Amino acid sequence: MTRIRQVKTNFTAGEVSPELLGRGDLRAYTNGAQELRNLFIFPTGGVTRRAGLRYVDTAAGDGRLIAFEFNTQQTYLLVLTDMQIDIYAGGTKVSTLSSPWPASAMGQVVWTQSADTLLLVHPDYMPKKLTRDSGGTFALNDWTFFIEDNRIEQPYFKFADSAVTLTPSGTTGSITLTASADVFDPLHAGTRLRVQDKEVEITSYDSPTVVTVTTIEDLPNTDVTIDWFEQTFSPARGYPSSAAFHQDRLVIGGSRDLPNRLWFSRSGDLFNFDLGTGLDDEAIEFSILSDQVNAIRGIFSGRHLQVFTSGAEWMVTGDPLTPANVQVNRQTRVGSVIERYIPPVIVDGATHFVARNKHEIREFLYTDIEQAYQSTDIALLSRHIIVDPVDQDFDASRRLLFIIRADGKFATLTIYRAEQVAAWTLHDTLGNVKSVSVVGDDVYILVERDGDYLIEQFDDTLNLDSALTGISGSPTTAWSGLDHLEGQTVSIIADGVVQADQDVSSGSVTLSEAASEVEIGLPYTHIIKPLPPTISGEGGFGIKLRMIEGVFRLKDTQALRLDIGRGLKDISLKQIGEDPILDAPPPSISGDVKVRSLGWQQSGEESLWRIEQSIPYPFTLLSVTTELKIND
Repeated sequence: MTRIRQVKTNFTAGEVSPELLGRGDLRAYTNGAQELRNLFIFPTGGVTRRAGLRYVDTAAGDGRLIAFEFNTQQTYLLVLTDMQIDIYAGGTKVSTLSSPWPASAMGQVVWTQSADTLLLVHPDYMPKKLTRDSGGTFALNDWTFFIEDNRIEQPYFKFADSAVTLTPSGTTGSITLTASADVFDPLHAGTRLRVQDKEVEITSYDSPTVVTVTTIEDLPNTDVTIDWFEQTFSPARGYPSSAAFHQDRLVIGGSRDLPNRLWFSRSGDLFNFDLGTGLDDEAIEFSILSDQVNAIRGIFSGRHLQVFTSGAEWMVTGDPLTPANVQVNRQTRVGSVIERYIPPVIVDGATHFVARNKHEIREFLYTDIEQAYQSTDIALLSRHIIVDPVDQDFDASRRLLFIIRADGKFATLTIYRAEQVAAWTLHDTLGNVKSVSVVGDDVYILVERDGDYLIEQFDDTLNLDSALTGISGSPTTAWSGLDHLEGQTVSIIADGVVQADQDVSSGSVTLSEAASEVEIGLPYTHIIKPLPPTISGEGGFGIKLRMIEGVFRLKDTQALRLDIGRGLKDISLKQIGEDPILDAPPPSISGDVKVRSLGWQQSGEESLWRIEQSIPYPFTLLSVTTELKIND
């Protein structure tokens, strides 16, 4: 019989798809795992039990989370729920505002920020502007376009056929306009038209062909004319679908009735869309036309203006952008999700977006060699993890891209492109995660638990979810403040020792032993299951082998529950730590734990070992060395 040693030094390929079980020749097989649950992967290769979730507050209902960074010292979390925005600073609610968006419309709300102003748009609702003044007061107001000589410099468009005419009944005051076809709707009341470049406002709807208007500017004559336009954004025609700031211009991407059109404000004048005569600083507008549907789903300001549509990805160039030199070029044909807005995020110079098929996370990256963008699927080897994403954000401090799935689970991608690290893991919690937002260095989620919607924050010091911590001057058994977990079974760490689970009643629990410091919350289980071993030079898969010994290199770990073929067992860590003291927290150890295995024969089609642990103690695994005996 032959003895060999195998060393698994990292998990930088993450959890790989079951389709790779026959590809032992791939680097991803060597550095991957069959199952990784509730673990964060370090860019250096190790894995650690994911951070717990600290309870922040109970939200008004289902909704979305948005980050609002007033400046580097003042960051806020916006919680959008049914007709309401709650604003949090450092986990404390500081303001509540009324909003126009019902819960059913949350999926299509799009936002972008410039300095102290956050713009929010939805194709069916008047666009809004959230501001904070120097006194700390927040306000949500309608967009107001630039007005000059009583002309509103907003986008205009002729939605009717180009041959449709208007006939004015007069040139000034209150007059009627008669169209040659049915073009008007009761919702046109209160909107503006430009007739022969003169502005009028509709005061009443008379019929599909006739409206009464008040002239803002006197008309030149009462001749029949095809030279007329109506305001682009209105209750009758819908509102902007997306927005971004690029090269000192406000860019609007699509609207309800013009889904493939782009509007650029005047340079340095963000709400002035006067096209003028085409001077360099004047407004720009055009449609994206091609051989397929291109409803704009998102726009992103990067090296170039990137436009993500339902069928392709586009690059808008011009340095600087002017009416004379602007160009739009299709780069790739992937397409973005249609049903809801999932914000593209920037990671190391690449823009990550969710593909239309909802099974791919694409990296949209400009290459200097080709002078074009490429769109690479960064979830290709872990496709089973990407299932119907609904939200995403990037935590730069942990190097983690968070992906929220429609089934309430969430995935994280440890990404470090310079080191070729792209490692996926899947996470779950006792509830359904709805949204995620990174605010500064803090990561918040909105999670539905037992019918309530809770705002929670990832906290590296915690090992439970929806958790609260408490300190008492003298040891006590009664701990309250757990109303958000009413009726649920919680785990308890009291003075560093795990106590028996308790049911929350009247917002409190009673410990079996008094404690001065506690962490109370919902448990979660982390799992590590490696891929089946491959034996180079011994026929690869399917050979008879057994594991003799495993060496698990740990860091700052207090518990290890391991299965090496005979079921899960708690492994004593005292061999490399101090002897445990009765009723004291287990030691936190860093070093090698050696585990012997006897008589476990197998065909090489199963994993040699598995870690599965819900004990709420810190856990970090750096590497695993296994000694195997092969049946020749």
